[in-house]
Amino acid sequence: GGSSTLDASEPISKSANFKNSLATLEDHFLMGTPVGDRNNWSISNYFYLQVLAACFYPALLEDDSLPLDVKQRAESLLRECDGGSVGSYTDSSGITKIKHCVSQFITRRDGGVPSSPDNIFIKSGSQTIMLKLLIHSKDSCQTGVLIPVPTYASFIIALEEQGAAIIPYHLCEEQGWTLQVEELRKALHTGRKTCNPVALYICNPGNPTGHIQSRKSIEEVIRFAAEERLFILADEVYQSCVYGDDTEFYSYKKVLSEMGSTICSTVELASFNSVSKGFMGECGLRGGYMELVNLDPAVKEYASRLFSARSCPPVVGQIALDLMADPPKPGDPSFPTFSEEVQAIKNTICKNTGRIQEVFAELPGISCQPLKAGFFVFPCLHFSLKKRQMEPDMLYCLRLLEETGLHVRPGCEYGQRKDSHHIRFVHLLPVISPVQKLSIMLLDIANWYLLSY
Repeated sequence: GGSSTLDASEPISKSANFKNSLATLEDHFLMGTPVGDRNNWSISNYFYLQVLAACFYPALLEDDSLPLDVKQRAESLLRECDGGSVGSYTDSSGITKIKHCVSQFITRRDGGVPSSPDNIFIKSGSQTIMLKLLIHSKDSCQTGVLIPVPTYASFIIALEEQGAAIIPYHLCEEQGWTLQVEELRKALHTGRKTCNPVALYICNPGNPTGHIQSRKSIEEVIRFAAEERLFILADEVYQSCVYGDDTEFYSYKKVLSEMGSTICSTVELASFNSVSKGFMGECGLRGGYMELVNLDPAVKEYASRLFSARSCPPVVGQIALDLMADPPKPGDPSFPTFSEEVQAIKNTICKNTGRIQEVFAELPGISCQPLKAGFFVFPCLHFSLKKRQMEPDMLYCLRLLEETGLHVRPGCEYGQRKDSHHIRFVHLLPVISPVQKLSIMLLDIANWYLLSY
């Protein structure tokens, strides 16, 4: 259900299916109760905030109310800062101890596949620096990068700023936004007519689509990259936020390491992760890392020089990265509260995504592929409209904002197939009574969809 095309000429009063759907929606949600038992629930975690506070204001280390593991972590991190201050400069690629912590996190994540701190670069904006390494704007033939459609707008802007040729490949919406190698081949063939494609950008788990690649799909993409000699840029920032049934995250590095010796030792890869996403969700702290795999030593040295040309990454972001990579463990004083908070986030995500999909399945004119990972929903709105000066989904979003105050983003900002229209919104609501807020949001989306079109 939910994939029929709405005719704008149909009177609203005759849309019985829609009215029934709204009634079902109200029954499902408006009688619900908030998830979790914290009155002011937030994605932020007490452990993270306590350590950060103690690093910024070391006098708190004398406060008996702080758990022992919080004090120990803050003291350990401050010892790595010159003068014991988070205001000091660090190495341009990041604090050595934190790079070791990140490499240990990667090794645990990948089931023992080794990671070296020498291949870790901590930086805000590391993707942009990698693009500087790969893209040669002064070459007679423009450098090309394959990117998924849809993808998040800021990466497209970064490519344009570096002078890259954008080579779009479409994800298959009808099959849950899957990445199909034949589509990659077609896009690459087209791209080579006008530019020199050198890199393949992957967003897994996907933003804005909420899809996640299977191990088989990743293997196919890696073989394709090996055959075509493409550098893989693997954006894996939503790796900790996976919630679909029978769904598991596999990193590109892990899958690559377990393929044949020729492939696993030659395919070049840069993978990215960040404190901005996942269960930490501290977007403003600007902490992230990049791991380089199989780069020629001379190229890696050049990459190091590119990183060194910029100031060190923000120290607060580095500290946040350390906390993300090494959270409290069973037996630590902070572990019970930490685990409870993480579980509350997981419960909210699972309940919200399940309910969103139930509702959209009942609404005529709206369809939504299964949500498996990430924080976003990207439903398709099946408009039946004559051509206008503004994209229909953009117009819909503006009307929705003006009339309800609800801010969602139009699919045209992320890329979409011709004559298809989408919106993107966040399904994790870090606010009081998230179920009620979600209910009101969905009712607004549904009401204004029909009223407008």
